[in-house]
Amino acid sequence: MILPDFKVFPRKGRILGVDWGLRRIGVAVSDVTHEFVFVRPVISIARNATNHADTVAKVATEEGVAGIVVGLPVRNNGTESETTKMVRDFANALSAKVELPICFVEENLTSMVAQESMGRVRVRDIKQSLDSESARVILENAISIIKRA
Repeated sequence: MILPDFKVFPRKGRILGVDWGLRRIGVAVSDVTHEFVFVRPVISIARNATNHADTVAKVATEEGVAGIVVGLPVRNNGTESETTKMVRDFANALSAKVELPICFVEENLTSMVAQESMGRVRVRDIKQSLDSESARVILENAISIIKRA
């Protein structure tokens, strides 16, 4: 079920953070206390694949999470783009696959923050790790919101 906010989102249990993309999906997972966040390998998606939700649902099951946070890309002025619609469609499909609460967190500038936290690395390494690092930032932002809610 997609929740409008974090008011009833689980306060305990592992959380999966997702940075959705057409070709790569970044994932990160918290520990049960929400104190630590761990990146997982980027999920590569084949060209023209439509099984994004199946793939992430499998990860959610394997990780034993209590909830899922999906980064929502919006423009700097707060309006939604075509990519925003694709992310919402993905979340709706994911919601049909798992019986877990799903919340969105705006993901503006998460890639920049993630890249800064990675330090000086080769371009090839950035491409292989940036999406999951972005998922880590998304998840850390969500945990901050959960603790305040």
